[in-house]
Amino acid sequence: MAEDESFKVTDRRGRSREESEEASSADPRTPLTGPPPGSDARSAFRPDASTPGPDLQSLFVMFASSALISLGDAADPSTGERHVDLDQARDAIDMLALLRDKTAGNRTAEEDRLLEQIMYDLQMRFVRATESGRPR
Repeated sequence: MAEDESFKVTDRRGRSREESEEASSADPRTPLTGPPPGSDARSAFRPDASTPGPDLQSLFVMFASSALISLGDAADPSTGERHVDLDQARDAIDMLALLRDKTAGNRTAEEDRLLEQIMYDLQMRFVRATESGRPR
């Protein structure tokens, strides 16, 4: 394309690029280029900077919850029913093991304790589930 040619960019909402930039800059919750200089980067992307954001412990608990649901030890929040899927439970436990290995040396003592407790508990539950012959 020659340098003197111009073109118009239209986003999926049907607005031109200029209209999109105007709309985005009018909404203070939508950062365009990142946080203002000198501010905390994480607080600029959270709706309320006073609420704690995601952290490593939350990630551990998320995978643990998934494993508990897959082991049938907790009800599925979407259906309220219990089901057993040992392959999915194994995947969640393996993901926690991966996180343990990849974050070694970068966790706090509290994160270490939580992760080891979760891993031990889930592995014991998994062994009991496989020994009891629960359906896959």
